[in-house]
Order: sequence, then structure tokens, then C-alpha cells
Amino acid sequence: MRMSRAADSKAQSGPDPRSELVDHLPALRAFALSLTRESASADDLVQDTIVKAWTNIEKFQAGTNLRAWLFTILRNTFYSARRKTRREVSDTDGIHAARQATRPEHDGRLAMNDFKVAFEQLPDEQREALILVGGSGFSYEEAASMTGVAVGTVKSRANRGRRRLAELMQMAEGEELDMTDRATLAVMAVNQPVSR
Repeated sequence: MRMSRAADSKAQSGPDPRSELVDHLPALRAFALSLTRESASADDLVQDTIVKAWTNIEKFQAGTNLRAWLFTILRNTFYSARRKTRREVSDTDGIHAARQATRPEHDGRLAMNDFKVAFEQLPDEQREALILVGGSGFSYEEAASMTGVAVGTVKSRANRGRRRLAELMQMAEGEELDMTDRATLAVMAVNQPVSR
């Protein structure tokens, strides 16, 4: 008796609307073409519409207009995609993408390792001058007072240390060290002590 009730309810509800989807493809394509004005985009839009209709077929009310339901899905899909595209920026040359790119985190760690190795190879006086003037942010005068040498000596040690670091790290003239560590960058900066 259960089987006959299921069969009766299916007969009362009518044929499965999925079997009718193919009948509406030409009308859907014509409507999509009128919206997109491009054959490939229209085909994509019809395909998206059919997929949405198929996966949400239980939402279709039997006895109502299937074509109208499909047209509504197609129209909503088109305008949803259009709203998304309006927020997108056209970047055919990759200019915007290049500005948004971030370097991998390991680049900074590798540069820091190279810096540490090179920094350890400097003479003690040059390392001291770079740490005081660059890393700690003291002025040349303050560094000279702390070390008991002339201001010119501190400047000379810091400049020689920077040049030697650049050589050891095989940096081209004018090339900047690519790290985010502020103190390390200050050590490499020419006459730009970090303010405390």
C-alpha cells in the first residue's frame, strides 16, 4: 500500500521538472545573449542557471511556470555577477597586482642570516659604532662620548662598517637591504640613526 501512495503522489504532482529543463535551453540562451551580448558569456550564464536550477529543484513549486522560474534564476545570476565585477579592478598589465604582492617570509629570515654572518666579520670598533649610531639610535656625538673617541672617528667607523657590510653581503651600490627589522635597517642606513 505504501508503494501505491508514493506512485499516486508522484502522478498528482506531475512529471519531474528536471526532464523539462532541456526544453527551455533555447529561450534561456536567447535571454542570456540579450543580457551579456556575448556568446561565450551567454553560454556560461545558461550553464550556471541550469546547475543552480538542478541543485535547487526542490524549491520549484509544481504547477507553476518553470520557464519563469529559470529566467528569474538566470537574471539574478547575471546581476549578482555584474555587481561582483563592478567591485573588481581591471588590471590587464598587472600594475595593481604588483603593488599588492608581498614577499615570502623566508626572504627576510634569509637576509637576516646573511646580515648576522656579515656583521660578525666586522672589526669590533665598526660593529660598536653601527650598533650605537644605527641600531640604538644615538647621535654621533653621543656615541663619541660613550666610546671616548672623536665624533669624526665614530662617523668614519660607521661608514667603513656600512661599506664593508655591503661588500660582504654582495650588495650593489645603492641597493637596499630587504628586511623589516628596523634596527638592522638602521645599521645599514647611511647617516640615518633611528630616533629613540
